[in-house]
Amino acid sequence: MNSDDLKNRAKQFAHRCVKLAAALPDTYLGNHVRGQLIRCSTSVASNYRATCLAQSKASFISKLSIVLEETDESCFWLEFLIDENLLDKELVEPLLQESSELMAIFASSRKTARKSSSKRKAK
Repeated sequence: MNSDDLKNRAKQFAHRCVKLAAALPDTYLGNHVRGQLIRCSTSVASNYRATCLAQSKASFISKLSIVLEETDESCFWLEFLIDENLLDKELVEPLLQESSELMAIFASSRKTARKSSSKRKAK
């Protein structure tokens, strides 16, 4: 998967989370979770785009760490809304699976970048 594919996948994840968030109940908790899920899921997509424009390996690793944090936070809010029975589990599980897959991809990418960075420093 190249960076353009991953940019698109992250953006589609954000769109899907926004649509899911719009279906949350209009309660204090529903509104809170809606805002949090929209914020962190759209941050995954926007920060990954910034990662692709990083001007150094250190900047790339730092920006990718932010993407990982936001993806993990998205996972948290998706799990939380299941725990609180705010939406049917069947509606949320595909997005929870996607967030887990994105986490694995971003974590692997960061690990690879760190390895190549440390090899350069050793030379």
